[in-house]
Amino acid sequence: MTADGREPARAGAGICAVVLAAGEGTRLRPLTTGVPKALCPVGNVPLLDRALARLAGLGLTGPDRVAVNAAYLADQVVAHVGDRAHRSVEPGEPLGTAGGIGNLRDWIAGRGVLVGNADAYLADPGAAPGPDIAALLAGWDGHTVRLLGRPAADPTAPGTFDGHDFTGFSLLPWRLVRDLPPTFGDLVRAVWRPAEAAGALAVVSYPGVFYDTGTPADYLAANLHAAGGGSLVDPTATVTGPLRRSVVGAGAVVHGDVARAVLWPGATVEAGERLRDVVRTGDGLTVPAA
Repeated sequence: MTADGREPARAGAGICAVVLAAGEGTRLRPLTTGVPKALCPVGNVPLLDRALARLAGLGLTGPDRVAVNAAYLADQVVAHVGDRAHRSVEPGEPLGTAGGIGNLRDWIAGRGVLVGNADAYLADPGAAPGPDIAALLAGWDGHTVRLLGRPAADPTAPGTFDGHDFTGFSLLPWRLVRDLPPTFGDLVRAVWRPAEAAGALAVVSYPGVFYDTGTPADYLAANLHAAGGGSLVDPTATVTGPLRRSVVGAGAVVHGDVARAVLWPGATVEAGERLRDVVRTGDGLTVPAA
């Protein structure tokens, strides 16, 4: 212990990272009926891959440094992760954000933890993924809780932290992780608010764009942002019809008129069809995003 009672970061232990990918994505249904939210593509890249790439940009790679939790449709998440990260499969229903971390205590083993939500879409034009959130780790004392946030429209609204909305990443000290049980719970009530009340929580402002992709509307907005103001078309897709501000996945076929839409790999738009503000899957499901 230090003189002020703090537990210093363990020498050599460093920081590990956990990507939370166990959620059911109920607000995105029916898109997530057969696909975990973490594997839904944004800009033709699964959200989980975006999270892992951001961690890699911070030098956090491999099963010793990065873990991914899974529960809902866990077999898909496990297969997708492969040997890129430690895989933590939760028994039965998802354990929530706190329970998922508690279930990984033995793997975390004394380290600080960078926790990221798989469904967080972040984009900073001034920095690549990884360096864009490096300020969250810079100069960390190993004692405080840090949250990545952006100024809220209403700084006093419930759910804000120091006038900021949470943007998907937090940094937790081992001292607050070691006692988390592997039972259902959320980090807001188990860790963040108590740390805030104790004066041990700080918010680091994120200067870029953020979408939590939790609703069809936000999911579409994130995809359109990833398209950069135009359309993003996989090289293996076939497009013969009008296409404006849309994302077209691998092997998709577009003969109809499409604008502000997301077409998943293998999706088809027949001649004469007109799609606006929707997401269409490879098996023909069309979900309005309005």
